Amino acid sequence: MRGTRVLLAGAASLALMLTACTTDAPEGSPDADGGNGEGNGSLAPDAEWFDQAEFDAQLAQRGMTPEGPDDEPWLQAIEPDWIDTSDFAIDDPEEATVCFSNASVSNPWRVTGFITMEQQVEALVDEGRIGDFRVSDAADDDNQQISDIQAFVDAGDCDAIIISPSTTATLTPAVETACDSGVPVIVFDRGVNSDCMVTFIHPIGGYAYGADAADFLVENLEPGSTVLALRILPGVDVLEHRWAAAQQIFGDSELEVLGFEFTGGDGAAIKDLVSQHLQRGSVDGIWMDAGDGAVAGLEAFEDAGQPYPVIAGEDELSFMRKWDEEGLTAVAPVYSNFQWRTPVIAAGMILAGEEVPSEWILPQEPIRQDELGDYLDLNSDMPSLHYAKFGGEDLPGFPEAWTDR
Repeated sequence: MRGTRVLLAGAASLALMLTACTTDAPEGSPDADGGNGEGNGSLAPDAEWFDQAEFDAQLAQRGMTPEGPDDEPWLQAIEPDWIDTSDFAIDDPEEATVCFSNASVSNPWRVTGFITMEQQVEALVDEGRIGDFRVSDAADDDNQQISDIQAFVDAGDCDAIIISPSTTATLTPAVETACDSGVPVIVFDRGVNSDCMVTFIHPIGGYAYGADAADFLVENLEPGSTVLALRILPGVDVLEHRWAAAQQIFGDSELEVLGFEFTGGDGAAIKDLVSQHLQRGSVDGIWMDAGDGAVAGLEAFEDAGQPYPVIAGEDELSFMRKWDEEGLTAVAPVYSNFQWRTPVIAAGMILAGEEVPSEWILPQEPIRQDELGDYLDLNSDMPSLHYAKFGGEDLPGFPEAWTDR
């Protein structure tokens, strides 16, 4: 580790999101809790959420060429281990009922993805690959999602169950209950602490996302520059892995990490937290574990009359358009939104007895400056809260299903 100066290790209280703007130290800052000394190892990733071998594997996978059609990344797979699913084949897939337990549609990324999933379902129904599609939405409530999954199991008429878990550990027993019911279970987006599912579908992962963002800041900031990290919430594997990767990379840099703050993904909270840090000193870089609130963070710099930071946002269009308009030094890490197509495609494949990867790892490539204009042109008619790499251009409802949301 090269002389890292760490100004914060502890997490900010979620209650901070609701506080008024103040010149007092934010709760997550060293002055608020007694401080942490330089060189105290406080940027070391939490052992619960950091696996060195998986971190190394994901960073290596960023440079691998996936199998599958070049123009259909939702069908591509990195290092797939194909498994036989013939035991789950049914005689009349066009009559099959596919049940989906969704954590929520509580943010723009999930809204965009769910629209894409619905349109993919329409295409599969037209092709006779599946029949009915039933959806439950837990509104980010673990207990509600556990109940939703149990209801699907108790009903006994789901031919396949797709689950996007709200959190990792708490949802693990519910996913295992679904697996024990005997129907094929497909988990995607966020993981659980089990391998009982037929396939787990996800982009490369949180370590890769967090590393793409952290590497960019290290490469584009001078030694000694200050970085503020903005996080959504704790306890979700993909989000914890993003931060763990950033901790690992920042810990080997000469950047000063001012703090990490939980924002709940709320734009007003993001702006308030950034404003509080700006009242206390300069912020040269912003790292985010999800970038849909990036514009709100940038507005805090405008209000303070401060130069824009080097920033890692996401492929959400409001951020990308702001990036283009203001000439920001920025990158858009991507947690491939097109992944919402893959679970229902996988359900159709499994119910037809076709092979699928046991872990279906999708490509995940950030959008950089040289691609910014192309993606903005491709999505010129899409709303600000849309995601550039949604991958639904060939689906039945394009573009109205996304523009008329």
